[in-house]
Amino acid sequence: MLFRSELLKKIRQIEIRTNRLVSESVSGAYHSVFKGQGMNFDEVREYQPGDDVRAIDWNVTARMNHPFIKKFVEERELTVMLVVDLSGSGLFGSGEQSKRELAAEIASVLAFSAIRNNDKVGLVLFSDAVEKFIPPRKGRRHVLRVIREILFFEPQRHGTDLPGALHFVSRMLHHKSVVVVLSDFLEARAPVRFGSRSGSVAPLPAAEPLAPATQVALRQAHRRHDLVAVQITDRYELEMPALGRLVLKDAETVEVVEVQTGSARQRAAFAEQQALFQGALRRAFRTMGIDTIQLRTDQPYAAALGKFFDAREKRKRQA
Repeated sequence: MLFRSELLKKIRQIEIRTNRLVSESVSGAYHSVFKGQGMNFDEVREYQPGDDVRAIDWNVTARMNHPFIKKFVEERELTVMLVVDLSGSGLFGSGEQSKRELAAEIASVLAFSAIRNNDKVGLVLFSDAVEKFIPPRKGRRHVLRVIREILFFEPQRHGTDLPGALHFVSRMLHHKSVVVVLSDFLEARAPVRFGSRSGSVAPLPAAEPLAPATQVALRQAHRRHDLVAVQITDRYELEMPALGRLVLKDAETVEVVEVQTGSARQRAAFAEQQALFQGALRRAFRTMGIDTIQLRTDQPYAAALGKFFDAREKRKRQA
């Protein structure tokens, strides 16, 4: 158990690391791709050269026999809801950082970017139940609380129920918001699920990457909100280390299995299975039209965030 001084030090380290990135690039990119997504009707006025013809109000134009356009104004304030997976598999990390710690760092980047743009930030922590809800607010102290809860909250359960979390978010948010799901997206259908920091892993039957209920919930949330999926993985969830015979325990189901990692053939089969699963997951999100950011605990995340913002900015210009 961490003492209060150690806890504060860890939170402060995350704030320092992420604030530089926010200051240098992410805050401006955040404003560019998220602000203006929500628009409120302001007025109808006469068409002027240079106006977007797509904004023409054809009903008023027909009545007045002169082109008129609908004018919209950008919503002054957005709500960013961070939906963070605290299931048992999030404790895994083969290096210096667990998946949960990386989730806290990414949440910090997005939260500080939001408050710099005068937006609110909220938090939902979930396992196979909603564990904690922090209503959206502004301010540095509020963001530091969000980071603290992601890092140190102790969930009562260890499974994964993303549909339940998304349904809860839909009940709490009455206006279109930015909803960011931070998860490994490993359900019981995934081919492998790691456990604690010690490196436990239990092979599970390969199947579709997401359960039907999860796909339905994601689609519903995507229709109502600007939904972004941040998938966090670890290198040893993608490639099996050669450590000989291992007895391992699933962090969520507590199933115990024996795995022989000394076989090069088995390691190659494992890597191939994981590559197929990751590819299927990417295709599933692409089919649903949901933007994704794929991160690994052993790789810097700044480039992946930059790629995400660049892609959204490009799409926004082409719209």
